[in-house]
Amino acid sequence: MGISEHAPHGLGSPAVAAPASLAVDLYDHYERSGEVKAYYGLLALYALARVGQGTGNSAVLDRVERVLRRFPDEIEHPPYNFPSYRIGGMAQSFLLAQGRMPERREWVREYAEEMMAAPRDGKGILKLPHSSGDLIWIDAAMAATPFLLHAGQALRNRRYIDEAVDQAVLPYDELLDSANGLLHQCRGFIAPGVLSQDHWGRGNGWGYFALAELVRGLAHDDPRRGEVVGRFRALSQALLPHQSPRGLWRQEIPLPTAWEESSGTGLILYGIGVGIACGVLEGPVWRDALRRGLTGLTTSCVNQDFSIENSCPGALCPGTGAARGTVEAYLTAQAPYRDEPHGCGPLVLALGVAPVAGVDRVVLRAEPQQTTFLEPWKGRHAHG
Repeated sequence: MGISEHAPHGLGSPAVAAPASLAVDLYDHYERSGEVKAYYGLLALYALARVGQGTGNSAVLDRVERVLRRFPDEIEHPPYNFPSYRIGGMAQSFLLAQGRMPERREWVREYAEEMMAAPRDGKGILKLPHSSGDLIWIDAAMAATPFLLHAGQALRNRRYIDEAVDQAVLPYDELLDSANGLLHQCRGFIAPGVLSQDHWGRGNGWGYFALAELVRGLAHDDPRRGEVVGRFRALSQALLPHQSPRGLWRQEIPLPTAWEESSGTGLILYGIGVGIACGVLEGPVWRDALRRGLTGLTTSCVNQDFSIENSCPGALCPGTGAARGTVEAYLTAQAPYRDEPHGCGPLVLALGVAPVAGVDRVVLRAEPQQTTFLEPWKGRHAHG
């Protein structure tokens, strides 16, 4: 699969690919780099499963299943905040909900029950395990909501679905900056009850992704759909004005001088695509944003060897001392690097929703990126 099916290419010349084909190529490149595990690996695997389901490609779903069959016993697992990663997390519960791997029903049930009993703060939000205070972070919505949603659907357990909603809605409400409608990443890591000062790109992407999964997964007559859709639309409207001329979102979303970041952009584009497909985001502005975003993402952040640029390394309330959790710390504590592992899953997710904007071809970077960050935008953006 890949570019060679669609157009000859070489460095300095355009390389064109079908989005679904490029999505598989990106995952192939990622898988070659090391063992698929940890939350970013499982997100990439889930994204691949979504592409397989969306295109009706059973071979892709078979491939996801083969990887999941290595879990839990053939994987050298790192420490996890969420034990459900040991069986493949959201990718595993999703395949079960698709009628695959039925022999793993009890494993999914066991880890769903573990998550239901995991530590929470006084408002019911999952908190950082093995910590003394009520430390919450928006990343947990990505871990909990899709896994519990698909587990609830597969096992016909309403408790899991309601908890999936809670773990998207409650953190959104707690971490919301009412002044601009964006999300802070965390609370309690600086001092008890204190929010981080950021509006981190991938952090907002995590919150948006969790809501998007519910928009996609809840029935239209579900009693909790309204509270999800309202928040999803509000966050969509808050994010849209901050799309850069290149089509991306920044590391610190509302700061025009912040560097443009690929993983948060991928998650946001996926959410917009889901919103369009589900009839929740209506009007040409959303398709235009998705088209511009896909154009900017591939032409700026995907090299012709399928390596990825401009993805932020792991960040949880970065910085030390008085700088901890500040905007400056999110911008400077860690620099992106080629093939940073958080980048694959969000980009594959974004490519999977390309059809809803009528995008059937995308163009990759003509030359590998030579700088740590994207060069400043120069020129008028060409809509794709």
